[in-house]
Amino acid sequence: RIEAMKGSEVIHSSKNMEKILEMLKRVATVDTTVLIYGETGVGKEVIAKYIHNISNRNKGPFIKVNCGAIPENLIEAELFGYEKGAFTGARSEGKLGLIEVADGGTLFLDEIGEIPLSLQVKLLRVLQEKEFIKVGGIKNIKVDVRIIAATNKDLKKMVRNGEFREDLYYRLNVVPVSVPPLRERLVDIPILAHHFLLKYNEKYGYSKQLTKEVIECFMRYSWPGNVRELENVIERLVVTSEGSQITVKDLPSELYNEKEANSTGGVFISKLMPLKEATALIEHQLIEKALEEGGSTYKAAEILEVDQSTIVRKMKKYKLQNS
Repeated sequence: RIEAMKGSEVIHSSKNMEKILEMLKRVATVDTTVLIYGETGVGKEVIAKYIHNISNRNKGPFIKVNCGAIPENLIEAELFGYEKGAFTGARSEGKLGLIEVADGGTLFLDEIGEIPLSLQVKLLRVLQEKEFIKVGGIKNIKVDVRIIAATNKDLKKMVRNGEFREDLYYRLNVVPVSVPPLRERLVDIPILAHHFLLKYNEKYGYSKQLTKEVIECFMRYSWPGNVRELENVIERLVVTSEGSQITVKDLPSELYNEKEANSTGGVFISKLMPLKEATALIEHQLIEKALEEGGSTYKAAEILEVDQSTIVRKMKKYKLQNS
């Protein structure tokens, strides 16, 4: 069993995620703008919520805007709001924009690279002056909001291509945070898998378990959809598997290749990685397995032919518990 960091909403076990969270604890205490980079599904919104929850704005609202999901002709009204009669079809009483709704809290702008160029200057003004004008309005509205943005695009390249304002890019990129994909933090897979298993067992009223072989298959897979894909797979397995044990036979075909699994002698290499990282990954899995089979640090040390003190030290390193 692996434990998440106490008091943290970011489920992790890897050192690279630990470093990111340690840095975010310092950043969260001030209202600096944060720009989160990462592939689709790595958990950028989770990181944004983490910053909000440990900041002094945690009593205020956390408002998420997916800039890529709102049609270009509507996004200005959604973000900045509008005065009554501002345009045909507008509500007679006008509308609050999401920037104003987030007053006193945090505004999370996901897929910031999708925001139209025409609106980028208005957003820059919110960041610099903490004020804006509604659509169809004439008066400045002051707002106290922290902005966190996220993207899976290369904003620097977009700036060079004239698709993103340079001044806005530098104003957003005060504290850049790069969230690594799941394939670069493999030690997080078991803890995330069990976290999602608990979540969906509770949701659907089951008490299903993942076999060791399933976790091993998870560790060999590259997870192009990252944490979101892992969560979706776990939910599917909880719903579709028949018995109380989720086995490799329940896995979708892309996750389990029977011929490949039967031909390996216990260690499977699916991609190249730094030797140091690979050694740590194998060490982590061996110690976890030895603890599970031996039932004590003494037995685990005997199985792995090392001192008991080595097992205890490594357990602390990998945040392992003796079940």
